[in-house]
Amino acid sequence: MAMTDVRSTGGAVQSVERAIELLELMADFGGEAALSELAHATGLPLPTIHRLMRTLLQRGYARQLPSRRYTLGPRLIRLGESAGRQLGAGARPHLATLAAELGESANLAMIDRDMVVYVAQASSSHSMRMFTEVGRRVYAHSTGVGKAVLAQLADATVLEIVGRVGLPAATEQTITDPQALLEELAEIRARGYAIDDGEQEIGVRCFAVAVPGAPTPTALSISGPAARVGYDFAEKAVPVLHRVAAALSKELAAPTSAGPAPPTSAGPAPPTS
Repeated sequence: MAMTDVRSTGGAVQSVERAIELLELMADFGGEAALSELAHATGLPLPTIHRLMRTLLQRGYARQLPSRRYTLGPRLIRLGESAGRQLGAGARPHLATLAAELGESANLAMIDRDMVVYVAQASSSHSMRMFTEVGRRVYAHSTGVGKAVLAQLADATVLEIVGRVGLPAATEQTITDPQALLEELAEIRARGYAIDDGEQEIGVRCFAVAVPGAPTPTALSISGPAARVGYDFAEKAVPVLHRVAAALSKELAAPTSAGPAPPTSAGPAPPTS
């Protein structure tokens, strides 16, 4: 390997960093991109982009369309499914603790290609409870976990997402105006948690918080029938959500290095009523 391939920040391998960046950019571009678009976004010369893409094509992590554009490859599906299973397995004990302590259903979700996907759940012990299928994808603006995820992003990024997927209404309570969504996200950042008050499903209320330090914007929520989950429920639920999110973040946080270096010469305040 050439010396230029191993020089990077933190001892990382530069060529690997660049290949990963190309995959992430294709995902950001909606799943496909032209070489010129990737070169413009990265600032890398076209020959370098072409060489990296050729390797990704050979390994099945990218494929070329008849239009000559590049798209994410099928081999990523297996990796994603495996990562999702591992993430869900690690999160379930934390969600079970949350559901047991608060008596309602707990969910973990993260952003994926402009939508929010549920990756783990622990059900309430009540006969009448909320159930969300793991793997389900929903619009971020109409759910508690989704808004807690969006609040971790810059407003410009939120508007880009909205521009691609829109703001469809799930109920009469759903936010459908971009400016109103930005104002809601600013409020979420200020108070430290998000609320879904019948915006995804009438009669259901949800409180959600960000999972700090997760490599992808991720959020944790507790939800149930509005008759049981009132606004005063937040006084008890939000501190517990933050505590569990902090514990979960230790498992999700990306390590700063793959191993030992070679030899060389707290959360928002609890809500008030």
